Amino acid sequence: MITNKQYKRLMSEYEKTGKINVSALKADVDRQTARKYIGAGKGPAELQAKHSWRTRPDPLDKIWEEVTRMLRDAPELEAKTLFEYFLARPDNGLEESHLRTFFRRVRHWRATQGPEREVFFAQERQPGQLLQLDWTYARELQVTIQGEALDHLFCQCVLPYSDWQWATRCISESFLSLVSGLQAALAQLGKSPEHLGTDNSSAATHELEQMPGRPRGYNSDYLELCTHYDLTPVTINVGCPHEHGDVESLNRHLKRRLEQHLILRGSRDFASLEEYDRFVQGVLKAANAKRQKRLAEELAVMRPLPAGRLAEYREYEPVVSSQSLIRVNKHTYSVPSRLIGHTLRVEQHEAELKVYLSREFLFCLPRLRGDRGALVDFRHVITPLLRKPGAFIHYRHREALYPSTVYRAAYDRLVGDHGERPGVIEYLHLLKLAAEETVEKVEAVLREQLTRPGQWRAVQVREQLAPVARKVIELAGLTPSLKAYDALLESEVAHVG
Repeated sequence: MITNKQYKRLMSEYEKTGKINVSALKADVDRQTARKYIGAGKGPAELQAKHSWRTRPDPLDKIWEEVTRMLRDAPELEAKTLFEYFLARPDNGLEESHLRTFFRRVRHWRATQGPEREVFFAQERQPGQLLQLDWTYARELQVTIQGEALDHLFCQCVLPYSDWQWATRCISESFLSLVSGLQAALAQLGKSPEHLGTDNSSAATHELEQMPGRPRGYNSDYLELCTHYDLTPVTINVGCPHEHGDVESLNRHLKRRLEQHLILRGSRDFASLEEYDRFVQGVLKAANAKRQKRLAEELAVMRPLPAGRLAEYREYEPVVSSQSLIRVNKHTYSVPSRLIGHTLRVEQHEAELKVYLSREFLFCLPRLRGDRGALVDFRHVITPLLRKPGAFIHYRHREALYPSTVYRAAYDRLVGDHGERPGVIEYLHLLKLAAEETVEKVEAVLREQLTRPGQWRAVQVREQLAPVARKVIELAGLTPSLKAYDALLESEVAHVG
């Protein structure tokens, strides 16, 4: 059998020359085969013999009717799932070697008798109408900050018409990261589009209604944000991620571009988060430099930004409990005991809490994620614990008072050597030392101390870490005079006489 291309070449050459041998040679077919097709005047498809019989038994004959019924009832079923299902059934004649045949048959059935498939309709974007926002994980970039792995995301904003993009580093798909990312992008643009598009993220929507004709629910904070910038919120339909395809595509492009620039840089380690942010911004500015013509068309029809930005944090006013704890958004945090009874002002940012007493800034705390967590810093409670060492044994947050496994090993060693209460007191003195110095410095000494046999105490760790300088009293040289004694003796003799 010859191909359609060979057949066309054969017939073309034969029309020119009228010679079968020459035409067969140029078409790269056998002379006998050439003679057959020229004589018939029909192509390969027309000459192919059709028959209604099978040359071998159909391995799917016993199950195919049931397969098609299942596909009609549940079109989302995959061919592999169905094959494994029927393969596990006895006496159906199906074998592992029939996998490709089964896949090919299912594929053909879907094409000829299956349900209609979803069609993607390319959209023609208008300048200045839409800004899309989405998050993308960036852990595959393997970026480190001073050697520590940086697990982070990017909140990216895209103008689909010009492909202009801006990304902000964040740690979660939260509303606060949405606010920060959007306001950073709008600040770069200097203007605002008409619509803001998102997927069905909980940062923007809640209780999604999947029934036709029912309105989609937006979070009140998200609506306030859109109102401030005069943006009309739009979201994609449930289960239709392709409607968000512009920003999804640029998410991939962003990470690929960053990956290439990291390779050129020769290192994925940065001295600080600020340095890494500047690196990302530089890459984005270089990419946007090629989009200025179409961006100018967008800016020409956009609206000016309102005066002022919205706060990129939520505010709370917890009262410090008698346990030296505060409660912020279902999470528990320790604070210094001197603040017990005071009402604090806490700004919950995307990655941290900023704590104020009235207008005075006090300190920052790392923000907890998840549900109902606790963050207790031993530095906040070590002094009261030294006054009440018995409270340590059953303290609810005792595990937080072991800064590392080395400290836990030191605690076990001290209790084992000195008994429970004396061992607890010794361990609390170690924590006190770590609060005065650093956790790392004390830990380094503890590692060495734990290797030594025999009992030891916290004071030995303190002396090893910072040896006490002993004062040496230098005595001045004494040169006593005996004249006073001689005079005294003479006076005594005279008195006796």
